[in-house]
Amino acid sequence: MKSTIYLFKEKFWLTPAIFSILAIALSVGFFYVDLLLVERFKEFIPSILLTKVDLAKTIMGTLAGALLTMSTFTFSTILVVLTMYSAQFSPRALKNFVHDPVTWRVLGIFLGGFIYNTLSLLFMRDDLYTHDVLSTFVGIVIAFFCLGTFAYFIHYIATTVQVSKLIEVLIKDAEDVISYYEEFEEKCAVSEISDGLNPIGIIETVNAETSGYLQFMSFEKLLGHADKNGFEVDVLVCIGDYIYEGKPLMNIYRKEGQDYDVSGYYSIGGERSAEQDLPYALQKLVEIALRAISPGINDPNTANDIIVRIGRLLGKTAHIPHGELALANKEGQHIVKCSLPEFSGVLYKVYYQMAYYGKEDISVMHSMADSLKIVAELAPSEHHQAIWDIQTYILESLEGQQLKSKDQDFLQKKVDELAVATSQRSIQIGALARK
Repeated sequence: MKSTIYLFKEKFWLTPAIFSILAIALSVGFFYVDLLLVERFKEFIPSILLTKVDLAKTIMGTLAGALLTMSTFTFSTILVVLTMYSAQFSPRALKNFVHDPVTWRVLGIFLGGFIYNTLSLLFMRDDLYTHDVLSTFVGIVIAFFCLGTFAYFIHYIATTVQVSKLIEVLIKDAEDVISYYEEFEEKCAVSEISDGLNPIGIIETVNAETSGYLQFMSFEKLLGHADKNGFEVDVLVCIGDYIYEGKPLMNIYRKEGQDYDVSGYYSIGGERSAEQDLPYALQKLVEIALRAISPGINDPNTANDIIVRIGRLLGKTAHIPHGELALANKEGQHIVKCSLPEFSGVLYKVYYQMAYYGKEDISVMHSMADSLKIVAELAPSEHHQAIWDIQTYILESLEGQQLKSKDQDFLQKKVDELAVATSQRSIQIGALARK
C-alpha cells in the first residue's frame, strides 16, 4: 500500500487532473441549480447575483479566454524556471520544483477555472432558461480567486528561484530523511550485526522485474509482514542502488506453504528519490556547491554556505544506523537484514568532488575544514577517526601547491582545531606544500 501511495506522489499531473474533475462537477452541479432551483427560490436570492442568459454568455466567454491566457502564461513560467534550475543549480534539483505542490495546484486552479466557464458557457441556451441564472456569479468568483492565485504565484516564483530558498528546501529534504531513519531505528528495533542472519528453511530469491533505481522500501511494513507470516528476509541491495532486470533483491527464508509475496513493499523507478536516499539528498546540495565554484558561475560564497550547512547535516547523520543491520520483532527475534551506507562512505561522497574542484579556492578549503569541525562536534567519538581521515584526504590536494602565508596560517589554524576536536595529531600544511 505504501509503495502505491509513493508512486501516486510521483505523478505530478494528478493535482491538475483532480482540480479539472472538480471543475466539471461544479459546472454540472450549477447547471442543475440554474435549471431546477433558481426560479423556485428566486425571491431569496439577491438580484445582483443573477444575470440574463445573453449577458452570461458574454461574461463567461470573456472569462474563459482570460483564464486560458493565464494558464498558458503559468505553464510558460514553469518551463522557464525548469530551464533555469537545470542551468544554474543542478539537473537533480529539477524534481524539487516539478513536484512542488504549489506549482501544480496553481496550474490546476487555472485549468479548473477555464473548464468551469467553458462548460457553463456550453450549457447557456435560450431554450433551456426562461429566467436569470446563478452560474455566472460563481464563474466571476472563481475568476477573482484565480487572479489572486496568479498574484501569489508570481510572488512564489520570485522567491523560489533564489538559490538561498532552494538550499533551505534541500536541507529540509535531507533533515526529513535523517528523521525518517531516527524513527526507523526506534520502530524496527535496529541493531548492528557482523555475522548476519542464520535462517533456516526454503530459500526463495526475489528478482527485480524491471530496471531502475531502488527508490523506496517500506522496512517497517516488510518486517511486520515477515513476522506475521513466519519467514525471514535478507535484503541484498541498498536504497539508491541501480537495479537491472533480474537482479536479486532479497532472499526469503520460509517454510512450506508460507505466503512470502513482498512486491508491494518496495519501488523501482527511473531516477533516484531523496525520500529514503540520504546520500542522494546530500548529493543535490553538493552539486549546487560545485556549480557555484565553477568558472562559469564563480560564486564561491554560495558554495561555502552550503559546505558549512552540510557539516550540520553530517553531524546528525552520524547518529543514525549505518552498515549491516538487523531488524527485530517485538520478541527481539531478528527477522530482516538490510544495509545502509557506512558513515565513512557518506563522508567521502560528500567531500571528494569538492576537494578536487575546490583546491584552487582557499575559501572553499577553509569551509571544508569548518564543515568537518562541525561534524566532529556533533558526531559520536567513534566516528572521529573517519572525520579526520577525510580532512587528511582533502589536504592531499594541496601537495606541491604554494600557498600564501596568510592563507596557510589561517587554514593551519582550522586544521589544528579539527585535530583537537577529533583527538588526532595535526598535519603541517607547509610540509605538504613542499612535497
